[in-house]
Amino acid sequence: MPPHPDHPTLTVLDHPLIQHKLAIMRDRETATKNFRQLVGEIAMLMTYEVTRELATESVTIETPLERMTANRVAGKKLVLVPILRAGLGMVDGILQLVPSARVGHIGLYRDHETLEPVSYYFKVPEASDARDVFLLDPMLATGGSAAAAVAKLKAVGATRIRFLCLVAAPEGVRGFAAKHPDVPIYAAALDRQLNDHGYILPGLGDAGDRLFGTR
Repeated sequence: MPPHPDHPTLTVLDHPLIQHKLAIMRDRETATKNFRQLVGEIAMLMTYEVTRELATESVTIETPLERMTANRVAGKKLVLVPILRAGLGMVDGILQLVPSARVGHIGLYRDHETLEPVSYYFKVPEASDARDVFLLDPMLATGGSAAAAVAKLKAVGATRIRFLCLVAAPEGVRGFAAKHPDVPIYAAALDRQLNDHGYILPGLGDAGDRLFGTR
């Protein structure tokens, strides 16, 4: 998929199944159970597209009939790093596709006075410098939390980072790219704008609340 014409670091995955499921997710009448299932399904479909760039290596195997050369994903196992709490909703769907992936976690919250992200939890697998890392968060709004999470990952040596979200705002894409122009962004949709409270329009509401039934 080519990058977005207005945002060189952004790729919008416009597969019909992704767009169909996202449309159902956006509906305010969609129940928590269905919303949660759809987040996982869209994350899995997005991963199918994003993992096209993973390196492979040739190996010799024995089929029931003969020996052959086949391709397997090369290097250390993929690492999934959800930003708590909403990013957790994307993990299970991706693990269905890549069950051997390792899972780290980043906990961030926004300080109400400074509006800056504050880290309260960080744990990722060792040797992150030798792994492909997928940072996960359903929403890219202002981009502050995602940018802070990438900075934490880079601080422990991660270099092959991709950011996956379901819905992005132009403001968030620009802010994120300004701080991390080397990190590609993959989204199911690029929405119109942020409102005065930092919510994406048209968006899908608060992803964490809708995932966990706390709305």
